[in-house]
Amino acid sequence: MSREDHLEASPDRVRVGVLTISDTRTQENDTSGRYLLNELNAQGHEVTAYLIVRDDALEIRGALNILMRQSQVILSSGGTGITGRDVTIPVVEGLLTKPMPGFGELFRMLSYAQVKGAAMLSRAVGGLANQTLIFAMPGSQNAVQTAWEGLLKDELTHLVFEMTRHVQPLIPALPLTLETPEAATDEGPRVIPPVV
Repeated sequence: MSREDHLEASPDRVRVGVLTISDTRTQENDTSGRYLLNELNAQGHEVTAYLIVRDDALEIRGALNILMRQSQVILSSGGTGITGRDVTIPVVEGLLTKPMPGFGELFRMLSYAQVKGAAMLSRAVGGLANQTLIFAMPGSQNAVQTAWEGLLKDELTHLVFEMTRHVQPLIPALPLTLETPEAATDEGPRVIPPVV
């Protein structure tokens, strides 16, 4: 099949969960999450949930597990850098059964045109976690817009078509281990109803 055949066979809309990872973002100031919600709604996709969690490995893993049960795609923003609080990437990589290195490579290529060498600070990653595609992007609205406009917007339905046209083998995720158990919390993710 050609790419055009794939696009023709792709669904018109897909189920997408949005996850913001930040110690400071709230529903009121989460410009990256709001941007994704607006774009997904404009494209006619179904937003299954919108969650905000802190930069905490257990909270991130819990939120991803919630979203994976109801979404074909998860778009996350935040926690992809190299500071001590940036723990998103190890959590996401522990869930991936089929990494898609091209997502991170192309994202950094697009980012380089905008921010030059600072693009290397992003560890953006994407791939398949059993039955769900996960794309982890930096937290700034500019970075999220770069990933959406340059990579995801026109390929989202095609990606879901590719994921679902053959049965995916179920592969157990790697266990999450923490070097500092005190990072655990009982608060869990803040669930925010999707904006329609």
